[in-house]
Amino acid sequence: MRVKTGADVLAEGGTHPWLSGGARMGLVTNPTGITAEFVSTVDVCAGLPDTQLTVLFACEHGLTGELQAGVPFADSVHPRYGIPVYSLYGTQKKPLPFMLAEVDMILFDIQDVGVRYYTYASTLFQMMEACGEAGKHLLVLDRPNPLGGMEVEGGLLQEGYQSFVGAWTTPIRTGMTIGELALLVNAECSEPCSLEVIAMEGWRRGMNFAETGLPWMMPSPNMPTVDTVRAYAGICLFEGTNVSEGRGTTRPFEWIGAPWINGEQLADAMQAHGLHGVHFHPVYMTPAFSKHAGELCGGVRIFVTNETEFRSVETGLLLLHEIAVGYSKQFEWLEPPREGSRYFIDLLTGGAEVRDVIDDSERLSDLMALWREQEQMWRERQNPFLIYE
Repeated sequence: MRVKTGADVLAEGGTHPWLSGGARMGLVTNPTGITAEFVSTVDVCAGLPDTQLTVLFACEHGLTGELQAGVPFADSVHPRYGIPVYSLYGTQKKPLPFMLAEVDMILFDIQDVGVRYYTYASTLFQMMEACGEAGKHLLVLDRPNPLGGMEVEGGLLQEGYQSFVGAWTTPIRTGMTIGELALLVNAECSEPCSLEVIAMEGWRRGMNFAETGLPWMMPSPNMPTVDTVRAYAGICLFEGTNVSEGRGTTRPFEWIGAPWINGEQLADAMQAHGLHGVHFHPVYMTPAFSKHAGELCGGVRIFVTNETEFRSVETGLLLLHEIAVGYSKQFEWLEPPREGSRYFIDLLTGGAEVRDVIDDSERLSDLMALWREQEQMWRERQNPFLIYE
């Protein structure tokens, strides 16, 4: 039986008390907001009876999903419905009061990837805060965590390292759906909003995405497949370095490389770790854009051979270690963008420890052990907010 997302439930006649009485709706979505029958959630909401779709909100990559990472954009008007499309990735990332003036409630329908760095959850948290301040309802249309809901991974974000790539004290892999995560954050924040979730039907925590029967719509330009998502939690750490994380190639986050890396040597070094559920193969690529554009780069392709056993974050840390030690003269952390700001790798990892210990295998091992302890702490925190078995 195919899983029904929150959007599918709504499209098939499901309802909610907030969706009545001529309610004025705002919708936060992008191309992943589709039903199993490939109908846009924008069209679903526009067709709901006794309601009015008045405003749309767009997060990173834009309403139509074509923009590369980090590219800001301005407000616009929807070409078909003639309603405002407010940018939440431009001059501000939190909705301003005037943006909520013409709505009674907000719906959120975006496919998350279950990883702390991915900014869609940050957009949701900002919207939750704005709705709390404005006295608006927020209804999350839930979707599967493409990494499943069984495993969590990575250390907890530390105080002082909050950013748009780390907006709450979660581990790197959350093991929660976007709806479950919203419930947890709403319960833990100082000023909760009026929030509810339209749950999925038929989803189980142990499911991989293929088992859901749902179409995979890439949530951002460099997240084309579910295979990409499996590697992303660990390989995204390379965004904080001068090593390509695969942007500008046909295998973003499944390949890393640089002009000065020997792919065969790096693959052999990684295979020697005996990691479960993954194979490393030397692959040479020339990125078309982003880091090392137009340069032939040596590197490795990350093949996930067993998604249940594969630990992406630890894989990423060990790859960083091998490159930091083996190419110490060439490897660099990207410098903070301005004086007094954080290294990007620190924002991604949630603290300064990785940068401090990456070239010391014993200290790195101790850090990974600490992170495993924090994963257990997170399991205890998340348990009251889990919707699905």
